[in-house]
Amino acid sequence: MPANHGLDITYQTLYSELVQRSLDESFTSEFSSNGRFVAVEVKGKKYWYFDTPKPEGSGQDRRYVGPVDDPEITKRVEAFKDLKADLKGRRRLVSTLIREAYLPRPLPIAGQVVEGLAKAGFFRLRGVLVGTVAYQCYSAVLGRRLDAVAMQTGDADFAQFHETSVAIKDSMPPILEVLRQVDPTFREIPSQADGRVSTQFVSRDNFKVEFLTPNQWSDDQAGKPVPMPALGGAAASPLRFLDYLIYQPVRAVLLHGAGVPVLVPSPERYAIHKLIVGSRRKEDRDATTKSAKDRLQARSIIEAMTANRQHADIASAFTEAWNRGDQWRAAIRTSIATYDDDFQSSLLTELAKGVTELGSDPAGYDLSDKLAKAETTQPRSK
Repeated sequence: MPANHGLDITYQTLYSELVQRSLDESFTSEFSSNGRFVAVEVKGKKYWYFDTPKPEGSGQDRRYVGPVDDPEITKRVEAFKDLKADLKGRRRLVSTLIREAYLPRPLPIAGQVVEGLAKAGFFRLRGVLVGTVAYQCYSAVLGRRLDAVAMQTGDADFAQFHETSVAIKDSMPPILEVLRQVDPTFREIPSQADGRVSTQFVSRDNFKVEFLTPNQWSDDQAGKPVPMPALGGAAASPLRFLDYLIYQPVRAVLLHGAGVPVLVPSPERYAIHKLIVGSRRKEDRDATTKSAKDRLQARSIIEAMTANRQHADIASAFTEAWNRGDQWRAAIRTSIATYDDDFQSSLLTELAKGVTELGSDPAGYDLSDKLAKAETTQPRSK
């Protein structure tokens, strides 16, 4: 199936069913029948926790579940006793989506790592899958085939807000133990800034796992590992622009095994973020390759969302980034200028349309003059 070709509605329906069944299964495997869900108020907001009696009978073990205002979480809390695991049925759904709908599957090691971290509680603890493995989920999320060239990767990246890691008062098992259950050759890569902690782990076959967190401190923190209480002893590398990327993630399923329920950035945020970071990588061969891949992923998602008439979603993510300041605007301008004229014309048209639909003036986002020129000199890309 060619890139950006829409999926038949039958396969989109099967994927939606897989998302629901996978989340059901994550509940039945995460929480035992001898415990109970309780709603706990923290700083004016309510969160679900799961209490189980300690073996010695002295109190309760409490595990974080998720926000009460997340309807998907609360629905499953309320119907917990009725949820049924359906491993064989989900495997059939995954197989059908790969073989018949030509949806992408991750490398086996990538799928096994994501599944291992999911079972260890990473996504329950509000972690987000980012990077190219997350990009592999968007074909199904958007119901369109994305550019397969941009799906090649030898690593998996995971992100979490530091304040979330501190606030939830729960933790995964030791990360290295979790990874070694997948591949015994995984080892820590000590941080160059602080050799006592690690943000990266690598296998003998050179598959790398990295943990990230938004850099919401001063620039002095760049490159210095940040302790993450919920990540089983792992620290995280602080990155600029990451808070924008992982805000309000969406549910998806990685097509590995019986399906792995994950949280990934919303596709529109992922695309705009890739525009930004694609123009800011250092000038060396490896960075140039990554920059080209960033922009290819951004383009593929934007074209898919354009075909879905989701111009307002793209525009909303664009305007939020644009309004964050001069560095953000410069990065977006630089990245857009690298594309061919047809795509630039199409993108400017969709952004202006979306900005107008959101009730704003395209002129405030450097769109109106360029749009007028595009409409008179360029044919609309299909």
